[in-house]
Amino acid sequence: MGAGGCCAPARDGRGGNGRALPAPGGRPEGVVWLPGGSGFVGTDRPFLPQDGEGPRRPVRLAPFGIERAAVTNRRFAAFVAATGYVTEAEEIGWSYVFRGFLPPELAASAPPSTEAPWWAGVTGASWRHPEGPGSDLSGREDHPVVHVSWRDARSFAAWVGGRLPTEAEWEHAALGGGDGPFPWGSREPDDSGFFPCNIWQGRFPDHDLGRDGYRGTAPAVSFPPNGYGLYNMAGNVWEWCADAFRIRSVSRAARARNALARAGGWRTLKGGSHLCHRSYCYRYRIAARMGLPPDSATGHLGFRVTYDAPPGQVAGQPGAG
Repeated sequence: MGAGGCCAPARDGRGGNGRALPAPGGRPEGVVWLPGGSGFVGTDRPFLPQDGEGPRRPVRLAPFGIERAAVTNRRFAAFVAATGYVTEAEEIGWSYVFRGFLPPELAASAPPSTEAPWWAGVTGASWRHPEGPGSDLSGREDHPVVHVSWRDARSFAAWVGGRLPTEAEWEHAALGGGDGPFPWGSREPDDSGFFPCNIWQGRFPDHDLGRDGYRGTAPAVSFPPNGYGLYNMAGNVWEWCADAFRIRSVSRAARARNALARAGGWRTLKGGSHLCHRSYCYRYRIAARMGLPPDSATGHLGFRVTYDAPPGQVAGQPGAG
């Protein structure tokens, strides 16, 4: 498969040549401040080693703040209204939508992704129209914004005076002070009675039972938060990170994929999405990861914002908003 594989199809990485970041004009919302110090990233028990989940390695972290939830449609709309920003999906004219969310007539005419046929390239799909023409954000104002590229996410983060998290910061925050493979600990989600996050239940890609209460995205603030008070660090939407995507391996396949990633400027995503299921995409684990070109956009890619800690900020203290 190509860059995204089964989890997310990729564009070719040529959607833009970079863009000026907007002047700060928004404000942080629900920030948790975390202390710096020693941490780890990755795992010595990779389930998908081809994704570069291992090895586990030490990192040093400066103090930083991270928003409690992914950026919502409501906040992104305020950003667009204030700046006139146009997303890459809108500029290009189409984006990828999960075929199961399309009305029959549109599903029949939308070309499938060559990487995964359950994704369709839909003309007019964007953050404003998540399922293409005829869809809107009614009732989803507080759901995570989707169909945003890495460059779109970076632009919003700059507007609120923040930035995208590094992979190490994201993993440290997702652990919530624990050490399990999931933000809530070690218990595995199932299809019948334990629903700690918004992922798929049932047979993928034919039928999502929706037993966790959602088919598609859930509100950004939903399900129990982790030990740091952060919501949906697993499932719901993939979250863009600042890092270039790289696999730490000497295998021939890893070298080839790293060369492709460097050429396309791939960026790292974390957290999995509402389309994940252990039988298909077991990537809602903290160590799981994905790489995509920076202009990629789909109906399950979102982001949250981090901040450099100001001098004297108290660790664990909620910020503005």
